[in-house]
Amino acid sequence: MSHQSDLIATDINAYLEQHERKELLRFITCGSVDDGKSTLIGRLLYDSKMIYEDQLAKLKKDSAVHGTTGGDFDPALLTDGLKAEREQGITIDVAYRYFSTQKRKFIIADTPGHEQYTRNMATGASTADLAIILVDARHGVLTQTKRHSFIVSLLGIKHVLVAINKMDLVEFGQQRFEEIRDEYKQFASRLDIPDLHFIPISALMGDNVVDPSENMPWYNGSTLMNFLETVYIGSDKNLQDFRFPVQYVLRPNLDFRGFSGTVSSGIIRKGDEVMVLPSRKTSKVKEIVTFDGNLEEAHAPLSVTLTLEDEIDCSRGDMIVRPGNVPRQRQKLDAMLVWMSDEAMVPGKQYLFKQTTKVATGTISTLRYQVDVNTLHRQDAPTINLNEIGRVSLSLSEPVIFDSYKKNRGTGAFIVVDRISNVTVAAGMIIDRDSEDEADDLWSVESEQTEKRGSVTSDEREARFGQKAVSLLLTGLTGSGKTTIAYALERRLFDMGRAAVVLDGVNMRRGLTKELGFTAEEKSENLRRSSEVAKLMNGAGLICVCAFVAPSEDVRQKAAQSVGADQFLTIHLDAPVDVCRERDENGMYAKADAGEISNFPGVSFDYEPPVDPALKLNTAIFSVEECVDKIIALLEEKDALE
Repeated sequence: MSHQSDLIATDINAYLEQHERKELLRFITCGSVDDGKSTLIGRLLYDSKMIYEDQLAKLKKDSAVHGTTGGDFDPALLTDGLKAEREQGITIDVAYRYFSTQKRKFIIADTPGHEQYTRNMATGASTADLAIILVDARHGVLTQTKRHSFIVSLLGIKHVLVAINKMDLVEFGQQRFEEIRDEYKQFASRLDIPDLHFIPISALMGDNVVDPSENMPWYNGSTLMNFLETVYIGSDKNLQDFRFPVQYVLRPNLDFRGFSGTVSSGIIRKGDEVMVLPSRKTSKVKEIVTFDGNLEEAHAPLSVTLTLEDEIDCSRGDMIVRPGNVPRQRQKLDAMLVWMSDEAMVPGKQYLFKQTTKVATGTISTLRYQVDVNTLHRQDAPTINLNEIGRVSLSLSEPVIFDSYKKNRGTGAFIVVDRISNVTVAAGMIIDRDSEDEADDLWSVESEQTEKRGSVTSDEREARFGQKAVSLLLTGLTGSGKTTIAYALERRLFDMGRAAVVLDGVNMRRGLTKELGFTAEEKSENLRRSSEVAKLMNGAGLICVCAFVAPSEDVRQKAAQSVGADQFLTIHLDAPVDVCRERDENGMYAKADAGEISNFPGVSFDYEPPVDPALKLNTAIFSVEECVDKIIALLEEKDALE
């Protein structure tokens, strides 16, 4: 099919240029043992006229000796090339095959089905755009089918084709096809597979592989080959976030200094402004150099050399990005690991972590849970062994520059290497903890506090203090006046004979939450703990004034639910960021601008204004006393003060 072009005879250069411009699709075949993965690839290549005559003659000869089809042509032998594979009739290693049609170029990875070789399957899937999961029509969805489906989902493959194979052995029955389709859909509903398709096939007989099957007139959908040629993958590539890990500093002479590497994602053009991380020095792209000449622009996955207009420090392990779109830098990460070593993972042991072009030492500090890939349930375990998958927390010796794997596979993937043997022991995918919806999220754990403590009732406390216990959340940017107004409000309430206490975010971080950092997840945990303290204060009959930046609306809503929506009031101190900068006596904004402080609201982290606050105060207009007056009026309006 790839050779059906008149250009071959008339203009070979034009043909080669046309061939070079074809879109490349990488896909894998996976599934349980004997589901027909190798047979499907062999049939695909055979029916597409992609096998040379000498190869075909040898395959027919080998089929008589090693084949599983009673001496007839066995397409599986095309990819099962190892002696052990042919003897056992299984796939052990990952076999790659290349072919093309008039519409596309393809690289196939034939991956093993045995649980013993799960690590090989994960390796083949790591670069794939699409996965073909084969299911034997006689047996349906098996344990290994689920295992491979989970790994496909984990590795971020968006397009999945479930090929229900060996339909010839179930008399091409439509009912059996629909039973398996419905069973798989029910299982896959718990996975992240946005584009899912089903095709009934017979890989050995060729039904619905390249040509439509005459044996299944009830199926009106696409053939497997047509699906491969037409599935849309253009939007899968990340062309927004420019990431260029520097692999090598090219210095052939005194007049040239370039930074070589592969564009992981995004697009870069000549003259674009760029920033080098971690130094945060900026410059502009002077040239985009390749062996074949300079380019005006480069995109993933091209390997190029960038020269900059300014002489700035940049070396292997650094990353060139755009100033307005920077990845994260952290030493502590959460990740999913696929363990690939016979030696079990040892928490606390020193390993090497290679992420893009950066290599850092570190430890796997915590195994949060192991995933039972057969049921998708999470379970506690002391370690993970060969071919097992778990979620871990990493602690590295130095910060790495990364995106979450879900957002950017190039900068979100890493490998773990044993420092002594230099063997790759695991493959990892960095989790975006800021947006990860965890089932064991502490916000979702029901509080064990009870409404009543001891023999003093809430009514008695209200009568004693002349107030209803409420929590006021004063939220706003750093410098908006939260702490100042909170303590002024406490003083006013005390002078009025009321009982109030201030929970200041800065003071909380000096004690109860001192181990937390400033990621979105850690900010959430800081407010969660503080809301539990506020709830205790309310239980004692006190008015609790909470002064926190609390930049996320979702987290503020969770805090309100934790304390109790009827006794939680959000007050937005809405000061312009320029005013907040002027009030900043500690130089926090300047440090954030320089990159010394990460995830700083108003600079490198978004602040989401409250959607429906009980009170909104522009502290650039109102004085502290005026703000306190308005808050007191709010408390009286809500009947919190008698």
